Order: sequence, then structure tokens, then C-alpha cells
Amino acid sequence: MGFVAAGSGWPGDRATPQTPVARSAAGVRRLAAGSPDLLTLDARSTVCCACPRLVGWREHVADVKRRAFADETYWGRPAPGFGDPQGHLLVVGLAPAAHGANRTGRLFTGDRSGDWIFAALHRAGYANQAESRAADDGLELTGARMVAAVRCAPPDNKPSPDERAACSGWLEREITLMEPTTTAVLALGAIAWQATLAALVALGWQVPRPRPHFGHGAEAVVRTPGGREVRLIGSYHVSQQNTFTGRLTETMLDDVLDRCRATAGPA
Repeated sequence: MGFVAAGSGWPGDRATPQTPVARSAAGVRRLAAGSPDLLTLDARSTVCCACPRLVGWREHVADVKRRAFADETYWGRPAPGFGDPQGHLLVVGLAPAAHGANRTGRLFTGDRSGDWIFAALHRAGYANQAESRAADDGLELTGARMVAAVRCAPPDNKPSPDERAACSGWLEREITLMEPTTTAVLALGAIAWQATLAALVALGWQVPRPRPHFGHGAEAVVRTPGGREVRLIGSYHVSQQNTFTGRLTETMLDDVLDRCRATAGPA
């Protein structure tokens, strides 16, 4: 079986064998909208089976595994949001890595991208440690929560437009539940930027027209349905193709996180 069964005791698993399963985009929207809190949303999203291609891929990877992890059990399910449920910063990424979050069950955990983002969050005072190796390693976020625009590991890290649309119901509900405390959203990469803006528009937030373009350090003021100002800030993704080539440096990442921190006001 290429996935960890719900309720089997995996660290941080919120789902049980009784957790309802979304099997279509409509099912995602129904179950997401009916989630009264983040714990329920996390549980329901981690058993989602709405996209057959993604289900098949994530479970195939969990069966075949990478040689370095051949003796490990892979999570093999969608990765839920992670972090402070009352944080002022929401970090939006693209999707779980096949041998990262798809293996460990926690976003950006167990891969090189995680080495970068959690080290930066630690320097910025959001994370209690600089490394994220496993779901039970003691990592905690304070003031920040992270979520993926697409919750399943996609082949070649490229979810299809239909898969992105199907998963948007989870992201929209995550934003709604985080809205009361959110002052900044950090989008890691162009797809996360576009998915965030699409979700905000669908939720009735005020978004600049034309929609702002993505770029590292790009910033836009968006407003909640109640009129409260939130800053949307862009960063190049922490993928190896950006960090290894120097397109994204630690200084650049620290700068955008400092700008996110500033939206919370004086400490």
C-alpha cells in the first residue's frame, strides 16, 4: 500500500478512518467549506482523492521510493497546512516534494527546499529550530503558518490547471480561517502567487486591477472583505534550481521575511 492509512498513528495525522473523503472538485469545495476549524480542514485535506493522476503518482512514489529512503515508510497522502493557527504570516508554496513532504507528511520537511525556508524562518524568529527532518522532530512555528497551493506531490512538480483548480477549495478555506490574524501572505514562486490571488478574488477580497505581476520582492496591498489591509509579498521559490544557482540568496529571503514581520507592527 503506497500510503499511510488515516488513524494509524503517524505523527501529526489529524485524520481517522471516519474522515470524509473528497473524490471530486465539488467534493473538495463542499468538505472544505464545511470545515469549522483548521484541525478539521487538515484532516479532510489529507485524505483527498479528487485528482486521479495525483493520487496515482503520490502512491507510486511511496511504493517505489528513492534508494536513499528505501527502508522508510512514506506518507503518500496530501500534505496539510503546518504552523501557528493564529499566525500573522501565511506562507504559500507550490506543492509537496515527491521525496520530501510526500515522504515525511509535513510541508518542506526532509528536502533541500526545507533546509532553506526553515533556516530563514528560524533567523526571522518564526521557527524554534533551523532544520526540519521528520514530522516528529519537535519543529514548531510561532506567528506563521504554511500551506501548499496543491496538496499532493505532482509529477515533475507540475500540477495541471484542472488539478490546481480542484485543490483551490482547500486553499480558500485555509485563507478564510486564517483571515482574522493574517497581516501578510508570502507567495513562494509564480504559481503560488497566482493561486493566492485567484483564491482571494474568489473569496471576495479586494485585489488591485490589473492583477499584480509576480517577481521576487513584488508587493501588493489586498484587503479582506471587511476592508482590513493585508500585504501580499512575492519570493522566488526555495527550490534547488533557484538556491543552487544564486537566483535566490539567504539575504534575499531574509529581506522578504523581514518585510512580512514588519506588517505585524511593533513586537
